[in-house]
Formats: sequence, C-alpha cells, structure tokens
Amino acid sequence: MIAIPELPLVANDRSVFSAVFMDTVITIEVVQAQPYGACDERVNRAFGWFDHVEQRCSRFVESSELSALFRAATGAPVSVSPLLFQLIEFALTVARASGGAFDPTVGQAMVARGYKRNYRTGQETTHRPHTTRETSYRDVVINPEGGTVTLLKPMVLDLGAVAKGFAIDLAAAELGCFSGYAINAGGDVLVRGRNSANAPWRIGIKNPRRPAELIETLVLSDGAVCTSGDYERPRPDGQAGHHIIQPQTGETASDVASVTVVAATAMVADALSTAAFVLGRKRGLQLLESQGVDGLIIASGLELYATSGLSRYRP
Repeated sequence: MIAIPELPLVANDRSVFSAVFMDTVITIEVVQAQPYGACDERVNRAFGWFDHVEQRCSRFVESSELSALFRAATGAPVSVSPLLFQLIEFALTVARASGGAFDPTVGQAMVARGYKRNYRTGQETTHRPHTTRETSYRDVVINPEGGTVTLLKPMVLDLGAVAKGFAIDLAAAELGCFSGYAINAGGDVLVRGRNSANAPWRIGIKNPRRPAELIETLVLSDGAVCTSGDYERPRPDGQAGHHIIQPQTGETASDVASVTVVAATAMVADALSTAAFVLGRKRGLQLLESQGVDGLIIASGLELYATSGLSRYRP
C-alpha cells in the first residue's frame, strides 16, 4: 500500500473535503460517514492516490517513473511498476480502438505548444529535444509477461487523458465503507450510492461557450462522468488553440466544443471523451456506441448530439 502524504486537506463540513493535485481541485463528498476520525483517514487515503499517480506517471515531474522512461535508451525494454504498466497498456488499448485518435505519444507536440511547466513549481520540463521523426502508439511496445515497455523512437508520452481518471478510480476504492460518495476532479466526476438527500447524484455539464452556465444535467447513482472541452486549457504561449491535439496532424482538434462520456469507470470515461473529441461528432458517437458507453457531444454551434442510451441519465 502507498504511503499517505501530508495533504493540504480542507474540510468544508464534516462530509466534504478538498485538496489540489494534478493541477486541479479534487473534492470528495461522503454520505453517512463513520465517526469523524474514521472519515478523515479514509478520505486521506483516497487523496493519497492522486499524489501517488501524479508522482509516478506525470511528464511534468522530472523525478517521475514516466520521465525516467523517456530518458532510457531508445529500443531497450524498460521494467516499470505495475501501476505505470497498467496505464500505458490501457492507453494503447484505447489508441487501437479509436484508430489512433487517442494517442499517448502526443507529448512532444504538447511540449512544443507550451504545455511543459510543472503547475506546482513553475519549473519547465527538460525532456528530449524535438525530433522530426513521426511517432505513434505503434512505436510503444509492451511485454505483459516481463512488465516492460519499449520506446522504439525518441518520444514523450503524455498520460494526462487517462491518469486522472485512473486516480479517481483508485480513490473510489478507498471509500467503499460509505453508503454514498462523489469524487469531483476538476469536473470529472465519479459517484456511488445516493447523496445526502437520499437521491441520485445530479451532475451538471458546462456550456462550452459560457462555462459558468450548465447546458445539460445528468442523474446517476453509480458511474463516472468525464468531459473534454475546448475551453479547458488554452495554449500557454498565447496562440489560438487548446490542449486536445489531433495526433495525425499535430494540430488542435476543432470539430466539436466538448464531449462528455458516462462510463462505469473514470479511466474509461476520461480516455473516451478525449478520443471522441478528436474524432468529431459523427465518428465520435460511433466510437462511444461501439464501446458500450453513453455520451453527449456538443458541436461548436452548441448543437447537442447524444448516444442512444443517454436519455436514461436525464432527469
């Protein structure tokens, strides 16, 4: 089990807590909590997973296991921890399922667009210099038996589209003693059970053009809701664009404004929302349907396009 760090934990009341990890505010609400001390311990353990995943799997942390993988000799198998292996294996699975619309090897393209500073320290990452050799998920080879990862070309992997969802799922595993709980990581939400009013949880979806307003509300008691939007992370260098990149062209994906996915786990919802965003409205909906999840795609003109099963989550 991981060591639990000292956390900047804030208790808004006896059942709602928040802390900052992964460049976002993480809020955990538990319902019908145990005595306060037990609640505090469980929530701290849940927050600990966000720190653990970030320290191992972030390209913004120079000492992370992921950064060490970049520095290894090209073409050499590298033994990695089961946690990092699972993340990379899942990312490659989504890459294949999406025909490369989701691709963890876009890291260097993101660095070139200014996404290269640790949000805590402000320190700029110092990964390998840019190479003109094109990379794709096919240049990452994994060996499940040996637990190794081989990078066939110099590259920077970016696991941001799966790591936060994975941390949410790991945190949720610590909260099973509560009758209900909600984890909100910067708008990516996982819920179980019922809320403090003994009703299903209500999750709002932002209007991409007026993020202070909601454009849709979903109701559920068990599942994850994750959104990828063009309003979330504009380019740090001041140029037009955002953080969701079309891997084949290296350009900002611009066919839709946001994609929200409802799935059993946050890792699946997180990754598929990114993949569907890159694919655009028509192919994105086809991907979501083929993967057995539901979702809502909002076009640039704010037209709404939903999967066939999304209506069961509407109030």
